[in-house]
Amino acid sequence: MNGSCPAIVVAGSGSGVGKTSITLGLASALTRRGMRVQTFKAGPDFLDPTYLSIASGRKSYNLDTWMCGADYARNLFADKTRDADIALVEGAMGMYDGASPTNSAGSSAEIAELLEAPVLLALNAKGAGRSLAAVVKGFVEFERGARIVGVAANFLGSENHARILREALDSAGLPPLMAGVIKGAFPELSSRHLGLVSADARTLTSAIIAQLGSAIETHCDVDAIVSAASSVVPRTAPRLPENSGGQVRIGIARDDAFHFYYHDSLEAIERAGATLIFFSPMRDEALPDGLDGLYIGGGYPEVYAEELSRNTSMIGSVAEFAESGKPVYAECGGLIYLSSGVETTDGARYPLAGVMPVWTRMRRSFKTLGYATATLRRDTLLGGQGETIRGHMFHYSELVEDPLRCDGWSAAYTVRRNRGEEMAEGYSRGNILATYLHASLGANSRAVESFVERCRMTAHLKEVTNG
Repeated sequence: MNGSCPAIVVAGSGSGVGKTSITLGLASALTRRGMRVQTFKAGPDFLDPTYLSIASGRKSYNLDTWMCGADYARNLFADKTRDADIALVEGAMGMYDGASPTNSAGSSAEIAELLEAPVLLALNAKGAGRSLAAVVKGFVEFERGARIVGVAANFLGSENHARILREALDSAGLPPLMAGVIKGAFPELSSRHLGLVSADARTLTSAIIAQLGSAIETHCDVDAIVSAASSVVPRTAPRLPENSGGQVRIGIARDDAFHFYYHDSLEAIERAGATLIFFSPMRDEALPDGLDGLYIGGGYPEVYAEELSRNTSMIGSVAEFAESGKPVYAECGGLIYLSSGVETTDGARYPLAGVMPVWTRMRRSFKTLGYATATLRRDTLLGGQGETIRGHMFHYSELVEDPLRCDGWSAAYTVRRNRGEEMAEGYSRGNILATYLHASLGANSRAVESFVERCRMTAHLKEVTNG
């Protein structure tokens, strides 16, 4: 990539091996050294990028080849690293885990190969000695496209344990041990049912960031990692277009309850001609004035259900806006907010906007998890009949009743999951679209342009009617 900065992918042997702590610690340590660190997250994730943004002081972006395509991921990387000194890419799940059990599509390995970036392989080394070398050898030789240049062993028992692992790797002619992190060196990061707890500066404080950075400085060969990252091969890539100016005003729900948005998706909406107006369904009394459309993303409305339900003035404002005929797009947590209400796992019920006349309820286990493709059945907010949108679904909630049995509601699209299941989804009435699908809007210019144009059309119709 033309002018590209050095990069390294922090991949793991699986989930729970410390990829997030290692990447956050590296971002902290390198930032403290005065470097401009651009972070990325492989795969469909909303929480880790928020933490990475806090640690680096720069917006973090997702690289997902399955949802967005290789060209988009490559160009996004090039665009966002133009003024950076180094790029850190945190992997997802295991290094070779992705959209398929038979190939590396959508995996951290594919991202590393796409960027020609070296890999720092993170493993849980608790109780392991020379056997760790066998595991590393398997990852090194499993596929030749991705290039592992170093090992980060986590949960070690002592410095002597690190010495044993270093000798085992060296004797086998394998990539060196670049990090040997003693158990307890990293501060504990709180967990929730969807991964890390809602990510903001209250949960990832400056003190925790400093501890992560100090642990990396103590237990990592940071200079060796930076040196390994310098081997990225530059390529050329077009610059993403500048924002075209805001002809329409789109309200974006953003607070503790709603914050699952991809930065590149919001930037794409701006480029299409929208001004983004952020508001809080929890704290604000009403929607901002002069909105032409609404986008209510995912998050944790079930955690804040009591506060959301208590804010009846905002609920009324959203319901009135939806009934006005202006576009309303709601994803996952946004769908919950538009429903009649949510029943939490303890049986408590909290009324919400009531735009979609069915209740939702929380489960104690996943309802749906995985990539999915939506094929539009008819013209809708996000495009025309026959067009497709890729995204992912992960939610614990479920609909108590079927909205498609309610008067005026229909399915905007058919969703096909990677395992082959199909379902009628995209619950729609007029210009309202509520869905469990987290769409990759940044890579789908047609969907973004359609949404912004629908907002523009309804705004124009209102002007004509009032005139």
